[in-house]
Amino acid sequence: MARRIPHTALARLKAPRRLTMFLKTASIGVLVAGLLSPLTGTAAAAGATASNDYCGGQCSDILPPGENGNATLAQVLLNQAFGTQPKHAEDQLGPYADLATGYSGLTDTKINTFFGDASFGVPSDQVASTEKPGGRSDVTIVRDKKAGVPHITGTTRYGTEYGAGYASAEDRLWLMDVFRHVGRGQLTGFAGGAPANQGLEQQFYRNAPYTEADLQAQLDNTVAKNGARGRQALADANAYLDGINSYIDASDSGRYFPGEYDLTGHKDAITNAGTIQHFKITDLVALASVIGSLFGSGGGGEVNNALSLIAAQSKYGVEEGTKVWESFRERNDAEAVLTVHDGQSFPYASRPDDPKGEALPDPGSVTQEPLLYDRTGSAATAAAKNSSADAARTTLSSARRGMSNALVVSGKYTASGHPVAVFGPQTGYFAPQLLMLQEIQGPGISARGASFAGLGMYVELGRGQDYSWSATTSGQDIIDSYAVELCQDDYHYLFHGTCTAMDKVEQKNSWKPTTADGTAAGSYTMRVWRTKYGPVEYRATVGGKKVAYTTLRSSYLHEADSIIGFQMLNDPDYVKGPKDFQSAAQHINYTFNWLYADSRHTAYYNSGDNPVRAAGVDAEFPVWAQPAYEWRNWDPATNTADYTPPSAHPNSVDQDYYVSWNNKQARDYTTASWGDGSVHRANLLDDRVKKLVTAGGVTRTKLVQAMADAALTDLRAEDVLPKLLKVLDSSPVTDPTAADAVRKLRAWVTDGAKRTVRSAGSKTYADADAIRILDAWWPLLVKAEFEPGLGTGLYNAFTANLPVDEAPSAGHGPTGSHAGSSFQYGWWAYVDKDIRAVLGEQVKGGLAHEYCGNGSLSACRNMLISSLKQAAGMTAAQVYPGDDQCPAGDQWCADSIVQRTLGGIKHGKISWQNRPTYQQVVEFTSHR
Repeated sequence: MARRIPHTALARLKAPRRLTMFLKTASIGVLVAGLLSPLTGTAAAAGATASNDYCGGQCSDILPPGENGNATLAQVLLNQAFGTQPKHAEDQLGPYADLATGYSGLTDTKINTFFGDASFGVPSDQVASTEKPGGRSDVTIVRDKKAGVPHITGTTRYGTEYGAGYASAEDRLWLMDVFRHVGRGQLTGFAGGAPANQGLEQQFYRNAPYTEADLQAQLDNTVAKNGARGRQALADANAYLDGINSYIDASDSGRYFPGEYDLTGHKDAITNAGTIQHFKITDLVALASVIGSLFGSGGGGEVNNALSLIAAQSKYGVEEGTKVWESFRERNDAEAVLTVHDGQSFPYASRPDDPKGEALPDPGSVTQEPLLYDRTGSAATAAAKNSSADAARTTLSSARRGMSNALVVSGKYTASGHPVAVFGPQTGYFAPQLLMLQEIQGPGISARGASFAGLGMYVELGRGQDYSWSATTSGQDIIDSYAVELCQDDYHYLFHGTCTAMDKVEQKNSWKPTTADGTAAGSYTMRVWRTKYGPVEYRATVGGKKVAYTTLRSSYLHEADSIIGFQMLNDPDYVKGPKDFQSAAQHINYTFNWLYADSRHTAYYNSGDNPVRAAGVDAEFPVWAQPAYEWRNWDPATNTADYTPPSAHPNSVDQDYYVSWNNKQARDYTTASWGDGSVHRANLLDDRVKKLVTAGGVTRTKLVQAMADAALTDLRAEDVLPKLLKVLDSSPVTDPTAADAVRKLRAWVTDGAKRTVRSAGSKTYADADAIRILDAWWPLLVKAEFEPGLGTGLYNAFTANLPVDEAPSAGHGPTGSHAGSSFQYGWWAYVDKDIRAVLGEQVKGGLAHEYCGNGSLSACRNMLISSLKQAAGMTAAQVYPGDDQCPAGDQWCADSIVQRTLGGIKHGKISWQNRPTYQQVVEFTSHR
């Protein structure tokens, strides 16, 4: 099946004929006027580096494709027709891409060839423009020449936040508008009914089916419970909104607003009729719900876990089946790479000795709760239904979008004696990017870095005056599934002994063709049934009783709470060292790993509201919706409960080094997703950083090189393939096809197991045949190794819990194709442990059975030879069948990173790298 990259309806602008027709009807005068920049920006000689910067010129960062995410109608049309790029729309894409071929010759003096200078302020000779947004005297926005990053300086708190809002709208207005509609489940009516748009709004509506009153109540509760900081957050948010809306008014009257508003029918390109709606306070909560759901909500998947456990028990019996299931689940694998590796234990979500309250479904009784009703027109097409199915799988799985990595080394092991960090979020690749760069300096705020579009009242990932911080997705379980017993009918349930009506929440959407999206007219209703235990996700029977399975998330109805933590991280009077940093991170209720470095210390903290579960409750499976099994002191009216104390969260200060790539945080701390075993992509970082620390004298250059080297390495080839070759080498390989394949694979391992081009710009991989063979072989060998022993039913159930593969070109992983991020989810640890067991090697926490050849080395070898021959015989066109981005057989293109269009501007493909999207390189030289 061809791989598909998710794309919005706006990607349809690439059709030359439609553009030509539109250009014929558009006013040339309007198009020329649209190219003109707003007159508020003027060149300036003023500007200087800040005196409150303690990084000594050794802070750098990058965020592709570019800072400018807004384009006028004329700029969009010129880009689509001729590839012309608006200024600063993609000037960070080239340096970002070039690191893949340039890192081996890197030096400290060359770092800013591949990154930008992240010092505070702008040198006077680098000032591109200054402006006084809205004519205000209390705030100035200076933009630098190199990247066009806004440096916002205010003399009042209101003016500072007003400027932040104005700059956000200048750089990301269209994207902000898209995502406030996504957060409300209203994307199709706003941007068009393309199947990808349908899937996107459905995915988030399942997670957060909020009414306008819900959004407002969340903000009110956050403000009320946080005293002075809560009131300040509200004032900051309102000032930020005023800045956004001021830009909307100015760009509307000056006709330099994003051209997507014209192309989607919200504005008229000739008369300028139409309205760009002002932003309101609840829009920020809707935006926060999208980001939190994407990156900070670990858990879920309990019903799928139950189905695979039932399948295991059906095959092996209850006792042995449970043992087999637990061995594949790897809750606390002894060989898993850890972020906190100093021996500390942080027990959470471990298997109870005597589970209580489990509500496993009767075999064959589970059905997914429908979300869509009354489909009409293009909403009823096969493509639309496929998109809906993909969205449901993404929402209901525990295989959450992870991404992001970090490498942090203590000053004890660096050349300078100061800590060094290379870290950032791997948020995917979009045009425009979900994040934007900014510097904010004002009363109580002093920071530079990245913020999600529309949430830029504070820097969310970046640096302060003498410290820097970043995050990776952690994925510990803050979501539980409850079996609510039905009564009266399918829409009433027992709550504490009383038959209670479910709450029906609906969103009716309709769309019609526009210039941007020619999708035929269509409509549907999204309907969610909510209970006090959260939204209904499945229906089933348990012991013959009809139930609905609900999903309760600790951050549900608390999407705004994390604003306090970010406010603290931006406050130089609050964060003065690692303990203050950890305290700030404790106020973030989403599930993240937070890492920190200043000139003296490093630190780590795992955030999230981890509910205290009732004694005996196993977080892996659904439990009965009864008081005995609820979270401790849970209040259904506010969805609050007792949470584990900060000391129970994995945390550390001044460990020798930290690595994080969505791996296991610490001993005995269970994450919700499967796959934290002996082989994890974090091993690619851990192995390299450990060698650097052992040798000592770590520099920024060496740490960047370690990251970049891992970013090009095939995890399967580095950590599993050598063991497979060891089995093959147990006897001479006489078959010529197999022998040739083994020779190529061995040479690739010797070369470093990289997926890298022969030379810059060649678009051809070195070791291309070996890469093709492994890409073809991996799914074949996994199936041949495990399905005979597990049986088809259990094998399929386990693959529903954990995908077999996530190679760069794979379109079946949770990140899709052309997304960069790879090797997070896969069966590499299972293959590793099983093959080592068959070889007779020591395995800690092995699988319950030996599967390859049923434990026989010779039979295992025969299976590997057979599947390898089959893989070697597959052509490049079969392995890389092509999609809407690439022709069949183009290996480089199949792996390539595409900036997925969320607006009208397109960018070229870049070679694959498995690294953060926004990335910092920091080494502070002094401290306040």
